Amino acid sequence: MTKLDFYGLHSYKLETGVYPGKLIVIEGTDGVGRTTQALMLRSYLESQGYAVVDTGAARSELAGKGIKRAKEGHTLGAVTLSLFYATDFADRFEKQILPALKAGFIVLNDRYIYSLIARAIVRGVDREWLKEIYGSALKPDIVFYMKITPKDLIPRVLGAKGFNYWESGMDLKLGHDLYESFVNYQTKLIGILDEMSKEYNFIEIDATKEPQDVFLEIKNKLSDILV
Repeated sequence: MTKLDFYGLHSYKLETGVYPGKLIVIEGTDGVGRTTQALMLRSYLESQGYAVVDTGAARSELAGKGIKRAKEGHTLGAVTLSLFYATDFADRFEKQILPALKAGFIVLNDRYIYSLIARAIVRGVDREWLKEIYGSALKPDIVFYMKITPKDLIPRVLGAKGFNYWESGMDLKLGHDLYESFVNYQTKLIGILDEMSKEYNFIEIDATKEPQDVFLEIKNKLSDILV
């Protein structure tokens, strides 16, 4: 059972301080393979008889489509972008995550507040302000951090969908072209996620391995919370 322990103050009307569900997070930078692992993990958990709900950034009914449309224009400022994502998270948290935990589901998050905070910090948004706006977030039962270096990440991204504007930090003017900007942006982003891994006690997973080996490592760690 999940004891509802929040990072800061919250405004939710809760019937109890303990919910029967579990909150599992898969964190990591762009292109590291989070979504693949989330799909594999959901399939595995359901095969073991668990009810699973999955969610992730920009999937809320309130703000999800708006974020995607706004990012198409490549004109969003750092604070506006942060508020957009915070609104999306708050809506999903209240309407998806908490109800699912109350019903006894495992809630599987492809990214949580950590990536949202890290992206904003790279863009110069105040760290303490970010912690305040995400203070109502529930502390997960476990966070798997798919750890990778920029050097190992680049060929993976090139072999998949390639570089895009936001994942390369082109709004920050960190390089003369998409490639240089991607390297510089991801280096900064991964550095912050590495710091957060220590601060929030992530379970670090070597993301350079083959997907099946990564999944096996994640699955073996699940016994710590699935009792």
